[in-house]
Amino acid sequence: MNPLDRTARTAGILFLLTFVSAITGAALYAPLLSDPGYVTGPGADTRILFGAVCELVLIIANIGTAVVLYPVLRRYSPAAAVGYIAARIMECALIAVGILCVLTVVSLRQTGDAATYLPVAQALVALHGWTFLLGPGFVVGIGNGLLLGFLMYRSRLVPRPMALFGLVGGPLMSLSGIAVLFGAYEQMSVPSALATMPEIVWEVFLGVYLTAIGFRIKRGVGAQEAAPVPPSMTHRSG
Repeated sequence: MNPLDRTARTAGILFLLTFVSAITGAALYAPLLSDPGYVTGPGADTRILFGAVCELVLIIANIGTAVVLYPVLRRYSPAAAVGYIAARIMECALIAVGILCVLTVVSLRQTGDAATYLPVAQALVALHGWTFLLGPGFVVGIGNGLLLGFLMYRSRLVPRPMALFGLVGGPLMSLSGIAVLFGAYEQMSVPSALATMPEIVWEVFLGVYLTAIGFRIKRGVGAQEAAPVPPSMTHRSG
């Protein structure tokens, strides 16, 4: 397997891992996030801790996708490639704040006088909700959607019609996050789901395509020949 194939497949696996870890983490958090009185009840702390581990895996996989793809993507637009890494780091910073929120609620529930901390616990759950909106609900649209969509469209490393899902779906997802911020509709609502769908299609496609097929490059040649040459690197002679 040549280096570009290895890079593509590693990135694809990491994208798929982000889906698995994000969905699993959200499911495990459900008892804490859906119960306003969780801190005073019997709790499901072990389940919440496993959810936090899943989100730590999500952080690693998120940053991994950007770091693994950077050496290839920078050939087409260094600024956009760096921007993609920055967006991934920002997204993960917000996810990390959300993890700290739920872990703090678990700690408060284990104190001797948990009822005293009920307002604090509810505030932490609300803060987790905002981190989810601003991270996966807004920054992802800029990074994974607009920037990565642009880079993949320009490089033709994946089919251009699919890259359009990122170019269009990313900004649509971010605009939906702003709409939720101003109370136009709930984050878990039909309008929000419809606005998010193109971005989900884009990310699932990337994970499956890169894992199963790899980059759209010529086979049977060296890595330097295989990598498409961006327009900015070409020059005229004579």
